[in-house]
Order: sequence, then structure tokens, then C-alpha cells
Amino acid sequence: MSVTKNAIRAPKHALTPVQEAELKLFEENIHALESGALDSDDFRRFRLENGIYGIRGTTDEHMVRIKIKWGNLTADQLDALAGIAEAYATPKCGHVTTRQAIQMHHIKRRDVPELLRKIADCGLTTREACGNTVRNVTACHYSGVSPEEVFDVRPYAQAVADYFLRNPICQNLPRKFKFAFEGCPTDHARVGIHDFGAVAKVRDIDGKKIRGFQCYVGGGLGATPHAAQLIEDFTPEDLLLPTAEAVVRIFDRHGNRKDKARARIKFVVKDWGIEKMRETILEERKIALLTRSGRHPDFKINPHAYDETPPVVNLPAVIPESKDPGYARWKLTNAKIQKQPGYVTVLVRCLLGDIYVPQMHALADIARRYNGGRLRTAITQNLVMQWVPEKALPLVYAELLKAGLAEANAERVADITRCPGADTCQIAITHSKGLAAALTPIFSNGMSTAEDLQDIKIKISGCFNSCGQHHIADIGFYGASKIVDGHDVPHYVMLLGGYTQEGVAKFGKPTLQFPAKRVPEAARKLLQYYRENHQPNEIFRAFVERVGTAQIKELLKEYTTIPPGDPKMYEDLGAEGIAFKMEMGQGECAA
Repeated sequence: MSVTKNAIRAPKHALTPVQEAELKLFEENIHALESGALDSDDFRRFRLENGIYGIRGTTDEHMVRIKIKWGNLTADQLDALAGIAEAYATPKCGHVTTRQAIQMHHIKRRDVPELLRKIADCGLTTREACGNTVRNVTACHYSGVSPEEVFDVRPYAQAVADYFLRNPICQNLPRKFKFAFEGCPTDHARVGIHDFGAVAKVRDIDGKKIRGFQCYVGGGLGATPHAAQLIEDFTPEDLLLPTAEAVVRIFDRHGNRKDKARARIKFVVKDWGIEKMRETILEERKIALLTRSGRHPDFKINPHAYDETPPVVNLPAVIPESKDPGYARWKLTNAKIQKQPGYVTVLVRCLLGDIYVPQMHALADIARRYNGGRLRTAITQNLVMQWVPEKALPLVYAELLKAGLAEANAERVADITRCPGADTCQIAITHSKGLAAALTPIFSNGMSTAEDLQDIKIKISGCFNSCGQHHIADIGFYGASKIVDGHDVPHYVMLLGGYTQEGVAKFGKPTLQFPAKRVPEAARKLLQYYRENHQPNEIFRAFVERVGTAQIKELLKEYTTIPPGDPKMYEDLGAEGIAFKMEMGQGECAA
């Protein structure tokens, strides 16, 4: 299937009988819940399987998580999501997650069935976006266009997503299961923190170039992070699906169903060791190949399923460079040269991961005009436009600027990752969005363009569970609480030196704990200290390793306490004027 030269349109999709049955069942279960015929715990499990979370402090409002398979989104779908957010969500926006999904919040329970129908109508789904299932399959957001990629992994990510969606073998796993695909030597997809990760490789076998993957198993973050480990050096592409099925089968059979805190496959790998896991996977793969059903007569994947041709774009003969003072920086940081000559990928920053309804409509229109309506979500919580003609950049910038979407410094130090935190999450301790907003002014006086800071990654989670991926940040923070002078006071634990690269996931070292209101001061001083003391070309994590955490603790210890006589220091960032109280509800990551 090749993409046509015309703009990608998303006509209303006819729902399958299976989808219709699921929607009907959702309506019936809501009625059963409200009449008392269905237990709330049973309904909770059901709705999670269908991508619907609870909202902190409410009983009849929900977060809806929409799966965007490997980030693939069209302009028409973005328009449809904007209409859904406008009709049902509070605030009127979509939140891009670190798994390329889009979330909407404070959806009334009575509106969920109608909302799910509208999501299905535009060709998207929430099915298995939550719960003990195979979650959204992610992939490098530069796949298909990256000058460094080995090959395009999109067809393989799509095949895995389709294979496991509604598949009986993964409807009641011990815990969630996450796939990630990377086609580049640079680890954009963060393969090493996934239950199953696949990195594109090509091998010369009997004189033929064979596509395949290095497959990894057992990665994960959460309270106890683990790095994924290699299954085998080369898995030919025709063995990708049976290998993935073998791993899921093993997890279903041997995952810990009694203790949800130890239910992920990373704990099976830890208990068994990688040698036993590897041997068991390869044996189970033989069984998967021998017992395949008529539903899956072979495991072949069309490697050209997403081959693209350039979009037809009508441009003026002459387009002058923009004279706007922000254009040069935006072009430097947000426009990436593609392997296709004359085209660039444009990164559209969604501040704090959020994009509001007018911006969604504006971006959809811009995409239709300049790149055939092709969009991606990224695990950096941004949106991506590929196949933009390079000469059109001044026009694209002007339109993004008008929409409030021309923020520069995408994927640089100022582009902070964060989870939704206590704004909506049941188990979050702190308002991570508030900390991210409070850190932003640090980068308003030159730090956002200081070249020695650009590759530093800052990530924030509202609790220890690492939804904001704080473990793999150069500077990571997660929410905590501490009693000070008889008061519950929000704090953040700072971790230093985390990162991933191909075959490696190194987790940051917990270093200090700060009252929430003092974190921006501490972060500013740490960044300044690095700038003043690093050696030539010494990256941040190497600097931390060289100077040691003891020296950094001494440097920042003044920010670990609260100045006397200031009750505002007991408040959380993002929840000013509200007395902080340490509260954690029942988590819903596990059904």
C-alpha cells in the first residue's frame, strides 16, 4: 500500500460488527453499574480494557486514552480529535503521552460511549490502551525519513499492533506489556526500557541482504527500573511476530499474578536470568510457528506497506526567508533534514504535552496545505510533520506562529517531559505539570540557547512510577512527600545521569530531595555549575560521573530545607493557595 500524492483524508470509517458489539456492551455495562447490577471493581476492569481511566477525586469522570499506533495520525483525525475535545473534555485539549497516545480528561461517564463511537469513526481506538494488555506500540518518530535509519520500521510496528489488538492471548496478562521499534542507530524510541524492543538490523546471509532485528526483553521503569536484555543477535523479519508471540505467551504463563508490584516481565527475567529466558523464548517460538492458526497462516510482513511519495504542494515561485526574530532559532532546532532531498521533518512543540482545540484545527489545516496531512505523535510529547518542502519553511513557520505552535528548542534542554501528575492521576503525589511550568523561566535568559546545555534531558513524574520517564533523564524528578514542622510538604527527589542508547539503559542516581517550591532554584544552580566547571566537550552525565554526587549534594544542600516563616513553601507548584496533603488513591495501571 503506497500513500497517494494527494492529501491523506480520513473518511468516516464503517464500524465492524466487533466494534459495534463493544460499544453496545459499554453502554450496557454503564447502565448495569448505575443500577447496581454490576460491581464497581468489575466495571473498572472492563473500562480499563477499553482505554478509560478514573480521574482523581471523582467517581463519574474519566481520562480517555486514544491509541495512536506508532504515532501515525492524519490531519482529518486530528480535526476529529479536536471536535471530541471541544465537546467532552476539560480542559479543551489533547495531551500527548510518552507512549505516542493522546489523552483527554474529565470526560463524563455518560458521554463515554458516544465519544468512543466518534473515535472509532475516524479510524482510531482506545481498545487496550490501558489494562493488563499489550499497550500502544511505539516507534521512532523519524522512521521512514531519517537519514540514519537502517530501514523503515513502521510496517513492522503496525503489524505487531494489529496482531495483538483483540488477540485472545493477551486479554488477561499479569500486567501491561509494551513494544517499541527503532530503525536508527540513535535510540529515539528508548528501546531499553520496554518489555519487548526491536532495533532494525540488516545481515548478509548467503549473499542476500536480509532484514531483521535485534530483539530485547524485560525492560521497564516504575519503582524498580530494569534494562532490557538481548534475546538473540539477529531475528529475521519473518520471525518477528512469532518471537513477539512467544514472549507474550511466556509472560502470560509465568508473570506474577499474585503481586502486582512484581507482575511485569522484567521480574521474570530477573528471577530466571537471561539465559533461561532466552532458551524458553526460542523454544516457545517453535511452538508458535507449529501451532499457528488459520487466522495467521504466515508471519510475513510487507516491508513496503508505508512507502510514501512526495505530497503535492502548491507553493509560490519565490518564498523569502522570514524576518521574524525567532525564525532562525526555530529552523535550527525544529526542522530536521530528511533522507528524501528537498524535504524536512518539522517538530511542533506541545508545551507541557498539551495541544488545545484551536491549535489542533490549525495544525491540521497547515498539514493539509504543506505535507499532505501527514502527522506523528512523538514520545517527546510533541507532534511531528514530515515531508514538508524545505523551501516552504518560512510559510509553515508563519502559520505555526499564528497558531501559537512555533515554540523553538524542540528536543532540547528546554523541552521538558512530564506526566499529568496530581492534576488527574489517582496515585500521583505532586503536580508535575506545575514543576515543568516553574522550570520553564530558567531557559528564558540565554540557557535555552547555550550550546553546552542543549543535549541535557529533564523529565518529571508526579510519583515514583516514572510515567514521565525520570529514570532515563540527565536530570530527573519524581514527586514525594515529607513532614516538615508538622505539615505535609510536597517534595521532589532528583536523579542524575540517566540515559538510553542502543543496547543500553542506565538509570539516574537518586541524589537529593527538595521541597517542591525550591526545585527551580536548585535546578538553575546545578545547570550553572555544570556550565562553569565542565571540561571541553564533556556531556552532563560524564560530568556528574566525574565530580560525583557527594559534591553535587554539598552544592545544593541549601535547597533541601524550607526557610522559616513562609507557609507558602508548604504548597505544591501548580496548586498554589491549596493546602497540600499527602494522598495516594488506588492505582489503575493494573486492572
